[in-house]
Amino acid sequence: MTGTPRLTALVADGRGLLAVHDGHSGRVGRLADAGSLLRGEQERVVVWSARRDLHGLVAAHAPPPRVLDLAEGHRLLCGGWAAGPDEVWAARHDLPREGIPPDTPDDLFAALVGPTAEEELVTAGGYLRPDAVAGRWQSTPERLIRWAGAAYECGVRTRTALERLGSRAVSAAVSESSAAVLCLELERDGLPIDRPAVEELIAASAGRRPRDEREAQEIRAARDAEALRHAPGHEGVDLRNPAAVKELLLAIGLDVPSTRKWVLEPYREAHPLVGALLAWRADERIATTYGFGWLERHVGADDRLRGAWTACDGAAGRMTAQNGLHNLPTSLRPGVAAAPGCVFVRADLGQIEPRVLACVAQDHAFAAATQSDDLYAPVAARLGIDRSRAKVAVLAAMYGQRSGAAGEALAGLQRAYPIAMAFLDRAYESGVAGADLRTFGGRLIRTAGPHDAGSRGRYARNALIQGAAAELFKAWAATVRVTTADLGAQVVLCLHDELLVHTPEAAAEECAARVGQALTDAARRWSGAAPVRFVTDTRIIRRWSEAK
Repeated sequence: MTGTPRLTALVADGRGLLAVHDGHSGRVGRLADAGSLLRGEQERVVVWSARRDLHGLVAAHAPPPRVLDLAEGHRLLCGGWAAGPDEVWAARHDLPREGIPPDTPDDLFAALVGPTAEEELVTAGGYLRPDAVAGRWQSTPERLIRWAGAAYECGVRTRTALERLGSRAVSAAVSESSAAVLCLELERDGLPIDRPAVEELIAASAGRRPRDEREAQEIRAARDAEALRHAPGHEGVDLRNPAAVKELLLAIGLDVPSTRKWVLEPYREAHPLVGALLAWRADERIATTYGFGWLERHVGADDRLRGAWTACDGAAGRMTAQNGLHNLPTSLRPGVAAAPGCVFVRADLGQIEPRVLACVAQDHAFAAATQSDDLYAPVAARLGIDRSRAKVAVLAAMYGQRSGAAGEALAGLQRAYPIAMAFLDRAYESGVAGADLRTFGGRLIRTAGPHDAGSRGRYARNALIQGAAAELFKAWAATVRVTTADLGAQVVLCLHDELLVHTPEAAAEECAARVGQALTDAARRWSGAAPVRFVTDTRIIRRWSEAK
């Protein structure tokens, strides 16, 4: 929306037809006609959501260059996840969400609204008719054009609402919309996998590929026996039952409050069973979640791992993915390999959340520390403590630790960076009170709920930082997507603060340089040229496991 480009709405009917509406008139065409339907590069294309309306164009490698995704704009403005056309329409027309009519069979809907309302898109109460939201009503070109007109109207109202919040919210909506298109491209392109290598890695943890269920049970029993050999006399314990494992540990003299990994880790040296249990758990996760079945279901014939992506998690706004793309075990990362003739440019934002804190709190003293490659070094020098304690103190300030060494160092942080610390304190207090907050980019964060006051306070403090970091990350990813496309590069993974770009080997150095420049440009736009430096560790690698 930079420079206030004109809006044109585009909708798809799911059967190969597209309709556009510019606020005055509408046109209908097929997918191949999209170029002529969209008459100018300066327009911003309004869609109910990228997933709903742009799937065909992304599949054809022809998405519009500038998009306003109404669903992502709604999530920014109103918080939460629900953002269908009915939700967007109601919010933009100041209608109570509780009044949105449910989707019902056609005959029941007709009984409710009357036979004369068949051509009406809006109900007597002012809401979108539910069969249109479900996609059944748009059965004629004329109706599809009216559906596009409704999207256009919501686009105008959404832009106005964002402008009321300020320029940062407008920019955030642009980035969120671009991220929504990127999500479809990530699903289309997939993550390159070395299938033979992954099969070997799975076998190393889960055992050989079983021929049938009987052999699968034998492999599972052998995996259990390897861990239980350290506890003679307890060979029948069910390791998949936390209560049984807790009793087993008590039998060998270890009384632990739970069997979680972080609880058991300190007991590794106390008894060999603990290490064996932790190793068994890692192997069991591969076997049950990332085994041969996972490989067959989610890695295609082209050796690409695919899963659904979302641009917003419905909370602070982080990207999410399914089928292991966001939580692939480290042991399987050697199997993520670039295709022949290609490499990965892997870039990871360094110390992103404290740098974001310096920006959103507008603490110039803390911003000065971001000029260093290692932010914690100047903080340590200012506090007169070693770097490790300075890091603990900064992280504790953002995540709530108040005891031990962190608590002692926090007092120094309060004196050295009072503006940043006051920002965190205000966020915490707002959460305790159950007050709504907005991130740096304008995303609504709701803190009221059933949780105790302390939990709400911690959530509010974390969400303001993590949400802002997510906004910067998506602005960066969207910029990389556009500025490296002419090199034949593809963004194939967005993992929290890390980008993996698949690029022809001949273009790798140029791609890496553009990834770095994209961060500089995106950070300047996102921060409003605040005096905060953002850094990235960028490497050219062939396998994901080569990134350290």
